[in-house]
Amino acid sequence: MRRFEGHAVLITGAGRGIGAATAARFASEGAKVLVTDAVRERAERVAQEIGAHAHACDVTDTASVEAAVAHAVASFGHLTVLVNNAYACHPDPPRFEDHADEPWYADFEATLHGVYRCCRAALPHLARADGAGAIVTVGSVNAESAFGNHAYSAAKAALVGLTRTLAAESAPRGVRVNLVEPGTIRTPAWSDRPETLARLASCYPLGRVGEPDDIAAAIAFLASRDAAWITGVTLPVDGGILTTNAATAVLPSRAGEWA
Repeated sequence: MRRFEGHAVLITGAGRGIGAATAARFASEGAKVLVTDAVRERAERVAQEIGAHAHACDVTDTASVEAAVAHAVASFGHLTVLVNNAYACHPDPPRFEDHADEPWYADFEATLHGVYRCCRAALPHLARADGAGAIVTVGSVNAESAFGNHAYSAAKAALVGLTRTLAAESAPRGVRVNLVEPGTIRTPAWSDRPETLARLASCYPLGRVGEPDDIAAAIAFLASRDAAWITGVTLPVDGGILTTNAATAVLPSRAGEWA
């Protein structure tokens, strides 16, 4: 199935993990893909593997974002799909009052404001895609429930609201805007904590953590004409974690214990 023949796709944070899997998915379905990442070498490695283009892009810098969008349009002649995947997530201190301004603002700069910058730069081009224009942003189940990381979670929650408002404004221009909320995904961010990742699998009703390809498939669906009548939605792709209480689901229980 090659749903994206003739389409041009820009993906942020695509040098590894979900972004890299998403780039490979679009390329396999016929799209011309611009792999962007704050680390140029990562973007170039992925692009070489899948036969795509690469460009360095720091979503916290307006000039860098605008240059990446301009590069995509110059390379492909147009832009059809924007995938907002780049983010930042700093660990929480032991107590909320110990938070420092710099890491807090850094999470918002990449995770929320980076999406704002990318959408602003890409929208005029997406609106010229003859109704095929689409934005898909990668959110998180952290927007829906308490899984830690205050700033990251707050920024991801803000993306839910931005998705709705931007979808409403962009619909008359033929651009759809949607958001995917992953649960725990096996990415390089977990490479130094394999035991933790294994334990987390038991919290998920489907019995495993997610893989980058799980999220890439959802992103490709929402960007495709298969989702032509879908806009403004938040789609959890979470192995069922939001259906249960993860803290208690793995504990032995007696009849009526949680009644």
